[in-house]
Amino acid sequence: MLASYYTVKGYGEHEIEIQKSRFIAYIERAETEEQAQDFIQKIKKKNWNATHNCSAYMIGENDQIQKANDDGEPSGTAGVPILEVLKKKHLKDTVVVITRYFGGIKLGAGGLIRAYGKATSEGIAATGVVERKLMRIMHTNIDYTWLGKVENELRSSIYKLKEIHYLDNVEVETFVEESQTDAFIDWMTEMTNGQAKVKSGEVIYMEEIIS
Repeated sequence: MLASYYTVKGYGEHEIEIQKSRFIAYIERAETEEQAQDFIQKIKKKNWNATHNCSAYMIGENDQIQKANDDGEPSGTAGVPILEVLKKKHLKDTVVVITRYFGGIKLGAGGLIRAYGKATSEGIAATGVVERKLMRIMHTNIDYTWLGKVENELRSSIYKLKEIHYLDNVEVETFVEESQTDAFIDWMTEMTNGQAKVKSGEVIYMEEIIS
């Protein structure tokens, strides 16, 4: 599993007009090729009367699955420019469909490449990008008398507070990078004069909005 990577926030769409042609960007996260293909077919069905539904996706930790489809546009003028934007922005597990409704003015190869690239970039910007960081959830069990201090210190620290459970004692869940778990345990132990009981939990991805 990657320590961190960038992907889109989720579903999004954004429309621009170039030389009377409408370009509608549809963006989605896809962790498998099947999910990407399902999304493409869904958009094609939605826009069955469009002139073109061009697409590209990049999937896998090492970007091992990369596909681009021009859907009737001149070869290399639509799918590849979409894919190139994904590469430039280092986005993984992302699928993009650009729907074009022809407005009567031909753009030429260069114009198409720029149009599909621009529609993709603006669509991604409208959707938003997140960084997914691999984190371990640390469970800290403390007496209620320590809660105020621990919570205040956590909120101003490098660690991310996940949740607080108010039980017989307080259980504080914190996102901690794998390389910092030992330092976190030492920090918590010192802060509570050895009163905190800290246990390691599961490893999951935490998402942080980048743009």
